[in-house]
This record gives sequence, structure tokens and C-alpha cells, in this order.
Amino acid sequence: MEPTPSRPPADPRRSVPRTDAVLADPRLRAAADRLGRVLVKTAVADAQHAVRAGRLAPEDVADAALAALPEHATTLRPVINATGVLLHTNLGRAPLSPAARDAVLAAAGTTDVEYDLAAGRRGPRGTGTLDALRAACPAAGDVQVVNNNAAALALAATALARGREIVVSRGEMIEIGDGFRLPDLLTATGARLREVGTTNRTTAADYAAALGPDTAFVLKVHPSNFRIEGFTAAAPIRELAPLGAPVVADIGSGLLAPDPLLPDEPDAATALADGAALVTASADKLLGGPQAGLLLGRRDLLARLRRHPLYRALRPDKTTLAALEATLRGPRPPATRMLHATRPALRARAEALAAALAAHGVDAAVTDTVATVGGGAAPGVELPSVAVALPAHYERPLRARRVVGRMEGDRLLLDLRSVDPADDRALGAAVRTAREGN
Repeated sequence: MEPTPSRPPADPRRSVPRTDAVLADPRLRAAADRLGRVLVKTAVADAQHAVRAGRLAPEDVADAALAALPEHATTLRPVINATGVLLHTNLGRAPLSPAARDAVLAAAGTTDVEYDLAAGRRGPRGTGTLDALRAACPAAGDVQVVNNNAAALALAATALARGREIVVSRGEMIEIGDGFRLPDLLTATGARLREVGTTNRTTAADYAAALGPDTAFVLKVHPSNFRIEGFTAAAPIRELAPLGAPVVADIGSGLLAPDPLLPDEPDAATALADGAALVTASADKLLGGPQAGLLLGRRDLLARLRRHPLYRALRPDKTTLAALEATLRGPRPPATRMLHATRPALRARAEALAAALAAHGVDAAVTDTVATVGGGAAPGVELPSVAVALPAHYERPLRARRVVGRMEGDRLLLDLRSVDPADDRALGAAVRTAREGN
């Protein structure tokens, strides 16, 4: 009797479920509504490829596709900032307040951003936001909002100084993060720079000697991310304003009024009171709002900036306007609360977190430390803080769980000054799962 010939192995490609059949799964239909059909189809295609390669059973395609889908239709992921840097540029600077987040969601649909509902016709753009900014800084004759502080400076230089001179101290020709150099921005607008003084000393007489018929304005720039100490001199705005040329002050961090914790940080109200014609600032630093550039000052200058064609290219979108208005009108944003948190309050949180972790076998200790403002604001200012210290091997698994701390010697510090108290429980859970992963 002849042996029965063996059947050839089944081609795994024949067992791959059809795409339309997989997408009919109610769970994937719901995911497509939430994340988009393209993202879901990509996840399904990857799972089908795994079936063809023999790594996945055909009946598991839908489950595998669901498991591969992200939480949101974006590659940006929420992170717990335990670095002790309150305005961490790489982590998005100021976290938005709950009020600002709600405002963004409300503005995400169709809104009256540039429509007068009472009159039934087109209206001014972002009226509520500009009114809130005027109320927050009454010293300003008028205000305007653009994409960021660099945009505010570019608009001012283009509208006021194209083909003319901007007088600026050599000690204020700064470079900030990622190689951004202020002189490059200003000259790109068509303005010419007239540098005065020296790196460490510039007096009002230096500015006065440089003024002439080609002078558009005098620029004062807060160094933001560095300090020059020792034999130094810098002419304040109150000495420059009487010289005759408008003074444009880039205060950087967006402080609208003085803060006793930051006595050396310039604020818009003081700059305007001292005679600045125009103040530019960031909204996503000490103001605690979304990324935006603020312009505050003389009504005639703001009118010129608003009429310039470049303004339309630099204006913010409706969600930014909504978040900024909510930040200005609402309760204190997280950045302000973090800045003003007391050490006893931070210690109480750290002790509670360390005790909870110790109960789960985590080697955790409470330690005093120093936090910083960050974001190019208040250089050299040290904020007393309290952290939970963990062994160094927790650093990588915690990053995988979207918790970023800072290494100090052979310890990982989770500095609670930069952590929202509402995230303490999630922070503890991430440490516990990191321990289990080890």
C-alpha cells in the first residue's frame, strides 16, 4: 500500500481576514471615530502582516490592532514633569490650567472668533482675549496678540524699523535655545542694528550718542537665560525714554505685574510706567498660558502693527485665543501655583508619596533640593524644593511611563515643585509599576 502523500502546509496568506471584515468590529469603528480611519487601517494592516509572517493567529487581528492604537490621534503624549524646572521648554513650558483646557475644547468647534453675533456681521478678532489682556495690564494703551514673542519682535521691527536703525546694547544681543539669535531675527526684517556700549557696560549716554534721523526705536532686551555679574552697567528704561526715540522693551517671560519672589524679573506694568512705548513678552512662561506673543503699549504703535500685512501671518488661532483669555480671567494657572508653593506643603506631599512607595517595597527617601523657573525666565533664581529620591535604575523605566525626573549623582530625584498635586497619585502608580517592571 502506497503511503498517503502529506499535504503541503497551508499558505498563511489565505487565512488573513479581509480588511473590511476586521474594520466592521464595533470596537474598531469606535476607534476610527475617535482617532481617524487612516490610523485604524494602518494598525489593521500591521496586524494582517503579522498573520502572514506567522506571528499572529487570524482571529487575533482585531485585538492586536486595538492594542497598537495610541490613546489620542497625536504623537504628543502627556508627561509628568518631575525635573524641578517649572517651565521646561522641552516639555511644553507652562501647563495649561483646567479653565484654559476647557476653553480650548469649547473653542475647537465653530466659534464667533471673528463674528459679531449681535450685529450679524464680521467683527473684530479675539475681542474677549484682548479685553482680558487690557484688564490684566491697565497701563497699556492698547494690546495685541501674535504667535510668540519672536513674532512680536519681528512684527515690531518690520512695521516700525524696516530700512531704518534699531539702537541696541551689545550686551543684549542674545542667543537663546536651539541657536536662535536675536540679531538674525531683527536684520531679517530689513532693519539695521546700531550696537552701542560694550558687552558688560552700556550707559544712557551711549544710546543718546547713537540716536539720529534714521533711528526707528531703542530696543531693551531682558537677557532671560543668563546673567553678567561684576563690573557691569545697564541703562534702565526710565533713563532711555526721555531721549526722544520710542523704547521697545522685550521683557521675555510674560510677567504682567511685579512678583515679590522674582524681584529682578521685568514686568510689563513697570516697563510701561517707566516710559516704554511698546512691550513684548511670551504668554507661555510666567503668565502660565499657551504659546503666544504679547504686545502692549502705545495705541498709535499698536494700530500700525495691526495694519501691517505681516500681522495676518503671525496672528494666533482660535484655540490659542481661548486658552489665553481663560488664563487671564480664570484662577491662578499651574505655573503660578508651582512658583508660590511653600516648602512645608511640598514636604508634606513628598512624605506622603515616599511612605506610600515604601509600603510597596520601593526604596524612596525624602530630600531637600532646589528647583528653577526655567523657560529662560529668572536666571539664577533658586527655589527651595523637596523631592522623593529613588535609585538611579528607576530613571529609564519611569521615562517609558512618561515620568521625567532629574539625575543627581546616583539618585533619581522626583522634584514635586514642578508636579501638579493632582498628579501625585499617578506619579506613585508609575513608580510602583516601574519597580514591578524591574
